[in-house]
Amino acid sequence: MARRKKIYEGKAKTLYEGPEPGTIVQYFKDDATAFNAEKKATIEGKGVLNNLLSEFFMTGLNTVGVPTHFLKRLNMREQLVRACEIIPLEIIVRNYAAGSMSKRLGIEEGTQLPRPIVEYCYKDDKLGDPLVTEEHIAAFGWASQHDMDDIVALALRVNDFMSGLMFGVGIKLIDFKIEIGRVYDGDFQRLIVADEISPDSCRLWDIETGQKLDKDVFRRDLGSLTDAYTEVAKRLGVMPKQATHPTKPTLIN
Repeated sequence: MARRKKIYEGKAKTLYEGPEPGTIVQYFKDDATAFNAEKKATIEGKGVLNNLLSEFFMTGLNTVGVPTHFLKRLNMREQLVRACEIIPLEIIVRNYAAGSMSKRLGIEEGTQLPRPIVEYCYKDDKLGDPLVTEEHIAAFGWASQHDMDDIVALALRVNDFMSGLMFGVGIKLIDFKIEIGRVYDGDFQRLIVADEISPDSCRLWDIETGQKLDKDVFRRDLGSLTDAYTEVAKRLGVMPKQATHPTKPTLIN
């Protein structure tokens, strides 16, 4: 079978043409990056874990009525998703101060915020994904005001779902980022959650100990990233509790 045509390769995933029009195959790599790709490593099994976890979260969101691009998992590293027009924004929802917010505002990491705060970053690696406001978004035409209302509603619904899910397994959802895509049914446009939801895109702390179970483990050299992601997968029932790290399968096209 001929190899599928590559559409795009990012830091953590590669996108290929799907088997049907309007579909894309999303391949999860083992590459880990931080600080706008200034720090890089290959961590065996990371792509498998993120594929399984993103499938779990996206399936759950679809079930509760939050539309996503996810269609089905194809194998240990690939999933079939709906093609969509990605809005060039990262949507960040923060429940607790951490990372760049703590640095910008001088708030101690782990401080609970008065309410969930939604922030936006313009997706451009060369610029370091700068923080932008709704004024920028409207002025440059990245999204309409109606789109922004829908984006905030989607982001907060994802937050409600993810916060409750994580709390149930003893994990605090500190913050997360998502991407939003446009799909068209004739002349009618809908917004859906796209890209991935995984420990790469969330901050997850153990409720009792504060142990970090997300990409900050790699950013801050706090131990094994696969151990942290495996712990999340085990708690959620995505992997058996006695399971060890997933092996690195061969990609077959």
